[in-house]
Amino acid sequence: MARNKVTVIGAGNVGATTAQRIAESGLADVVLVDIVDGLPQGKGLDLAEAAPVVGHDACVVGTNDYADTAGSDIIVVTSGIPRKPGMSRDDLISTNAGIVGAVVKAAAAVSPDAIIIVVTNPLDVMCHVAMQASGFPRERVIGMAGVLDSARFRTFIAMELGVSVKDVHAFVLGGHGDTMVPLSRYSTVAGVPITELLPADRVKALEERTANGGAEIVAFLKTGSAFYAPAASTHEMVDAILRDRKRVLPCAVMLKGEFGVDGLFVGVPAVLGRKGVERVFEIKLTADEQAAFEKSANAVRELVKVLPA
Repeated sequence: MARNKVTVIGAGNVGATTAQRIAESGLADVVLVDIVDGLPQGKGLDLAEAAPVVGHDACVVGTNDYADTAGSDIIVVTSGIPRKPGMSRDDLISTNAGIVGAVVKAAAAVSPDAIIIVVTNPLDVMCHVAMQASGFPRERVIGMAGVLDSARFRTFIAMELGVSVKDVHAFVLGGHGDTMVPLSRYSTVAGVPITELLPADRVKALEERTANGGAEIVAFLKTGSAFYAPAASTHEMVDAILRDRKRVLPCAVMLKGEFGVDGLFVGVPAVLGRKGVERVFEIKLTADEQAAFEKSANAVRELVKVLPA
C-alpha cells in the first residue's frame, strides 16, 4: 500500500517542526516547500538523516517546485510573514493573503483531491483566501487554531490544579485571537467541569491567559512566535484525517448556518476523518456564550472585509 503524502508549505519553525512530527510518527511521506532556495532542501535532508536514529521509514524531501508535491493527501499551509512591531493587522492581512493565495493555487492545481490545513495568521481570514484560491469545498479547507487554543487552556488548567494534562479536556470556540471563547463549563478534569473545581476569578484568569497565549510567547521570544505547540496541534489534525479517526477537534470551519453563522470561517468542534470535516458538532450555548461567539464571528467578518479584492 502506498504511503500517504503530506505537503508542508513554509519551511520556517512551524513548517519544519510539523514535517518532523509527521515523518517521525510514520504517518506519511513529507514534502517541505519554500520559496527560499536551499532552505527546504537543507531542512528536508537534515530530517531524512535523523530517520535511521529515530527509526522511521518516511521519506522527507525539500523543494522549491510544486511539481514535487503532486498527489498529496494533505496540504499544510504555514507560509507567510509574522506580524512585526508597528505593523497593523491590515498590513499583515494583505501581505499574507497574497502569499497564501499563490501557494494554495499552486499546490491545489497538482493535488486536486487534497485536504488543506491552514496555519498562517490571521488564521480565520487565511482560510477564506485558501478556499477561494483552491476552489475546494468546505469539507476540505480547515483552519488549525482551536486545537492549539484548547491545548493551551488544558496546560493552564493542569498547572493550576496540579493534575495530569491527560485528564484535562478543554473547549474553545470562535476566532483565533483575543476574541476566542473558552467554554469553561464544558472544560473538565476527569469529567468534572472546572467551574466546580475552581473559583470564578481563577477560571476567568485561565480563560484570559488562553486568549493571550500566543502573545505571551511572542513577548518572551521577542523575535518569533510559538511553533512547538502549533506543530503538535497540526500533527494531531493530520493524524485524525489520515487515520480516519473521527476525532472531535475544535477547528476553523466554513459555517453554513451552524451556531447562527453563515459564510464565515470560525472555530467550532468538528468531526475529522478521511473526508476532512465530516460534520460540525453543534452544542447549545448560553445567552452569554452565544453573544461572545457572535462577537468573535463579527471580528472575523470585519477582517475578511479588509481582504484585497
